[in-house]
Amino acid sequence: MPPPPYLLAETNWKTVKDTDYQLAILPWGATEAHNYHLPYATDNFESQYVAAEAARKAWEQGAKVIVLPGIPFGVNTGQLDVRLCINMNPSTQYAIIKDVADVLLRHGIRKLVILNAHGGNNFKTMIRELAIDFPDMFACSVDFWRVGDAKKYFHEPGDHAGELETSIILHLHPELVRPLEEAGPGKGKNYRFKAFREGWATSQRHWTKVTADTGVGNPARATAEKGQAFLEMVTDEIGSFLAELAGAEVEDMYE
Repeated sequence: MPPPPYLLAETNWKTVKDTDYQLAILPWGATEAHNYHLPYATDNFESQYVAAEAARKAWEQGAKVIVLPGIPFGVNTGQLDVRLCINMNPSTQYAIIKDVADVLLRHGIRKLVILNAHGGNNFKTMIRELAIDFPDMFACSVDFWRVGDAKKYFHEPGDHAGELETSIILHLHPELVRPLEEAGPGKGKNYRFKAFREGWATSQRHWTKVTADTGVGNPARATAEKGQAFLEMVTDEIGSFLAELAGAEVEDMYE
């Protein structure tokens, strides 16, 4: 069976040189602790799976999309005291995005989707700056966990290493999940200030002051079946979006 033509890491020059790709997808995750039971690469597994499966569905709809190798490090400035949580500063992230965009434009690919799986990453201002540095490029970001209504699939989705993420990794990589009875309860503290709780003021959380086990969200009710159902919905939605975006003209994005 030939390798998927929409996965750059697995395909080859023979395929790439003959394919007129319309859109590139850059999966972006993080390397960080996820309670006691999930692997450090949880966000990377999520971003790369969602990108690949959504791309497959877009390809089946006729869209020529290509998934780039994922970026495994995210913004973890609030977790510098958590052992081996690897931080990448936003300025470094933007330098990477600029270099990727430069290569894509040189080869006629004018649309870039950043597929994000880490809550600490925020590409909004970077996309604004990219529009100045590369005005011919259309870039956007997708946070996969914001797609659809997670509460339809999970009793308590959680913020980090809770029911949602645990269910996903139980589906994708059950061999990497420690028994759930070994997991911490994922009890997180909130700011004492109303403005932060209501969301109209923001700041960075100091993670070890928020949670004792690095999780925020109870994983106890997680199942592989829930993770599979949620991912099916998410990749259906993102796949349709990718197909629609791939077929659009950069100069004709509004109606």
